[in-house]
Amino acid sequence: MRRTHAALQGALIQLVEEKDLGQISVADVAEQAGVNRTTFYDHYRDVHELAEAACTSTIDALIESLPVLDPAPADPDAEPARSLVAFFENLAEHAGLYRSLLGPQGSARVIDHIRSRISANVHVTVRLNAGAAPDSVSSTDIPHDVPAAFTAGALLGVATDWLQRDCPRTPAEMAELTWPLLVAHHAADTGPASM
Repeated sequence: MRRTHAALQGALIQLVEEKDLGQISVADVAEQAGVNRTTFYDHYRDVHELAEAACTSTIDALIESLPVLDPAPADPDAEPARSLVAFFENLAEHAGLYRSLLGPQGSARVIDHIRSRISANVHVTVRLNAGAAPDSVSSTDIPHDVPAAFTAGALLGVATDWLQRDCPRTPAEMAELTWPLLVAHHAADTGPASM
């Protein structure tokens, strides 16, 4: 089962480097992976579900590693934007896949997944940074948190725009430009984190 998932996901990643996600059929993926269509449908409903699965674990790991938005970190030698560099490096490494998934012909499911995961991560890390007990903070039951949703939308918007423009700046430059904006937004948020 794992081997089939890996083969199908690998096939999609290869295909998306050649054409847009919307132009890729189940038959294309099955042929590239060396399986039949029935096998594809045993594992995924459609190409968009496969695309979501292909990038979910990577995106989740990247989102979990995003830095806590603290304008004055306890360690002045720390480089909180470093994990933001890793976020943009991964996007650049798989630019074809993410460009297809996040672009105009992309996958609404993937976009929503990324947005909601970033929002949940921001909500949890900000609450933990504010002193909430770890067992009182859950990433599965997130209240309506406007600052977290704003941060998620902003980061996703910046990443999508950068990908659609063929990554004209390096990941380090993107992190350097994005980090102060995220910190400024966090510092300006003086209201309650949730309603």
